[in-house]
Amino acid sequence: MNVNALLMDERDNVVTCVADVPKGAQVVYKKRGELCRLTAEEDIPYCHKIALTAIPKGGEVIKYGESLGQTSEDIPAGHWVSHNNLFSVPRDYDSEMVKL
Repeated sequence: MNVNALLMDERDNVVTCVADVPKGAQVVYKKRGELCRLTAEEDIPYCHKIALTAIPKGGEVIKYGESLGQTSEDIPAGHWVSHNNLFSVPRDYDSEMVKL
């Protein structure tokens, strides 16, 4: 089966689909060189994210190993993560900087 999604960092709880994925189709991505699969529980558009695990309301969406924001509702595994259920949270980037 061809890879149709990308995992950017092993800490991520979403993958990005590199093709339209219809409801019921398999999302296939690599993790540590192994193929992993997840069933899409709804249509996932090209270049959009799908939840790998259930993310509770107020939970963080992690991509690139970093928080993209928090969820405004529960997002079950296999569901679309979009601007409709994800919102930005202000961050204190100064405190996150590595001091040299």
